[in-house]
Amino acid sequence: MARTLRNITFVYVPREDRILAAINAGMREAWSCWLTRRLAFAVLERATDYIQAGSDLAQRAPSELRGEMHAFERDAAIAKTKAAMSVTPPEVLQSTASWAELAERVAFAQHGEGYRFELHGVSGDMAGALLQRAELQRILQMLQVEVVKAGWLAVPQKPQAAPAPAVAGPKPARH
Repeated sequence: MARTLRNITFVYVPREDRILAAINAGMREAWSCWLTRRLAFAVLERATDYIQAGSDLAQRAPSELRGEMHAFERDAAIAKTKAAMSVTPPEVLQSTASWAELAERVAFAQHGEGYRFELHGVSGDMAGALLQRAELQRILQMLQVEVVKAGWLAVPQKPQAAPAPAVAGPKPARH
């Protein structure tokens, strides 16, 4: 069943070690799916690259300033979409988690001046919407926050080598 994505909430659930994507939570068209670490990373990497490649502002900037232009665009998008943010009640999220399915893939593509964004579950259910650039950037930022909360970005510490033994003089001989 295809649903129109009207709102989305991401929340990391430690017991599952996955991120719940609650679509249209509390509405008649509600649906939810679990994003694995692998899928969340793939979405963040590919969508971010996709958005950056399509940035007119960054393309016009000198190469050494492109990173700053991307950051500026992202910050402007977050500010622009702030008014649309709301809090989904925890009890709604808990009930949504009980019937969530595993997300199989996330798709996004350029569509006119915006983007087509879709979440697909293993059962064939899906939710999608046409989004403005700022809205897609907000969704990616929301997902990024949950990835950080999950601790998935923590770089494993390199094992520290044992301290080198002090160079000692010759061992005394015993008889």
